Order: sequence, then structure tokens, then C-alpha cells
Amino acid sequence: MSAVPSVADLLQRVPSWMGRAVQWQRLQGGLSHHVYRIDVDGVPYVLRVLEPAVSAAGLGVAPEQEIVNTRLAAASVGAQVYAELPDVPAIVLEFLHGRTLSAAEVRRPEVVPALAEACRRLHAGPAFGNDFDIFIKRAELLEICRRHDLPLPAGYRDYESTVGAVRSALHAAPLAHVPCHNDLLAENFIATSSGVRIIDYQLSGNNDPAFELGDIAAEADYDPDLTGRLAGAYFGDGLTPALLARVRLFHIASNVTWALWFTVHHGLLAAARGDGAVGFDYEAEAADKWGQARRALEDPELGRLIGTVTGRNPTTPNH
Repeated sequence: MSAVPSVADLLQRVPSWMGRAVQWQRLQGGLSHHVYRIDVDGVPYVLRVLEPAVSAAGLGVAPEQEIVNTRLAAASVGAQVYAELPDVPAIVLEFLHGRTLSAAEVRRPEVVPALAEACRRLHAGPAFGNDFDIFIKRAELLEICRRHDLPLPAGYRDYESTVGAVRSALHAAPLAHVPCHNDLLAENFIATSSGVRIIDYQLSGNNDPAFELGDIAAEADYDPDLTGRLAGAYFGDGLTPALLARVRLFHIASNVTWALWFTVHHGLLAAARGDGAVGFDYEAEAADKWGQARRALEDPELGRLIGTVTGRNPTTPNH
């Protein structure tokens, strides 16, 4: 990991803060970058310092792209960007007054419609300057693992043909791409008095909106019923069995790929700064996500989902 300037140094790079009463504290969360709350004469801001090693390791978009996308997302559900710091990839953001949602909260049925509404607002906003595809990201992460001789989750390569069948089904008739967050774990949702807002655009890019929903379901461990509730809240009367099956296949694709994301983070970044830096076990998370993905890839229902998406007779591919 590259050396991060001290907070004192960073604060000196915001001219409007000079000579004012400034206090700061590190915010919890942020598995890759460095995030601080800065209080200036009692007014709170967020300072987000981007770690270039993250994008270099294939774990996020380039810092300059994240900053552009963060500005664009501010037009819909993101925080306003007040300043960019010179000579370092860092931005000063609006502090969103509200409550960071927990994994338990996003699984509450009554909360699901607000998540869908936040996604609709983001997806209706200005297009981002880059694209995102979960299967392209998987290929990139596999190549990084190969290049750095990182061990894959147990049995990962045994399911190539099954993952390929999921990819083919989803690529056969993609939905129109929209600006997507692509990493909507619970902590990236902030419940405010004006609705749910979305933060942290590290993996943002234009994408199939069904992936956004499937990824939420994967991150929050939704069961099929709750996934259906989310898809129904998002698509409304337009929800079809094919769209719901599409969301559920992306749920699987999310776990398949993010298992590698945590594998790479553990092998290349966490060891460099020490897992204790954020108190998070990347290796265990990789194993958990792959375990969920593997069970879904072995489930006889997979063939039905693929058949529903493609409109063909369901068949279960051999892995």
C-alpha cells in the first residue's frame, strides 16, 4: 500500500479550512480507502482519501474515475462533492445526516422498497464515464490471482462450465445499461430524512440494473422471497418471471466474483497493511461468498432459472 499523507497534512490542503477550528476522527468501515469525519467550526464533512493501490490491484475503478462518478451520483442519491484535494486523490464530501444501515436492517421487508427507490434514482441519473460487467471483473481477478500465484477458493475452477452457462444466459438479452453502484452492501446505504442515499463509488460503472438488485441480495443474504420483494419494488408492474430469474442469476454471479475480490484483497493488500488495520478477515469472507456461490451452482433450480431467462427449456449444466 502506498503511504497516505497524514490527516494534518491533508487538512492543510483545503484553503477554506485554514485558521478555523478543525477536529477529525477516522470513520468505521471503508475496507479499501481511508475515510474521516472532519468538523470545521462545528460543521461536519467527510474526507475520503483514495488508495491508488486498490485500483492497481483490480479492486476498484481508478481514483480519478471514482471522483468523476461520485460527482455525477450527487445529482441523484450521492453526497455532494465540495472539493478535490491537490496532489492526492482525495475529496471532501457532504456529511449525510442519517443512519448507516446494517445487514439486519436491509433484510427487513419494510425497508426493501426504500432500497429499490434509491436504486431507481441512481439509475435515472447521469451516466457514468465507464462500464462495469461482473464477468469481465471475474476474468480480471482470475488473471491477477494467476499472475501473483494467489490460491483460489477450494474447487473454484471446477465450476467453469456452470458459471459460463450463467454468463451466457445473462448476456443473451441484457437490459439497457444505467449508472450503477455495483457494490451495495448495507453500509453503503444511509437512511436520511429525505430518503435513502448511497455512498462509496469505488466499483461504480454503467451496468445492467438487474445486477444491482442481485448484488444487494447477495450482500445481504436475501432468500428468494426477499429477492422477489426487492425486484418487485424496483420493477413494479413490469416485473416478469424472466426479470426475477435474471436478478437471481446475478445474485449468484455476485458471490462467484466477489469471492475472488476478497481473495485478491487478502493476498495483495490486507497482508501489506495488516488485516488488523480494519479488523476484517478478507480470507474468511472469500470462503463464505464462495460457499454460498457453490451451493447455488449445485442447486437443481439453477437450470430452471437459466431456462426462464433465456426462454429455453431449463437444463442444468454439468460443472
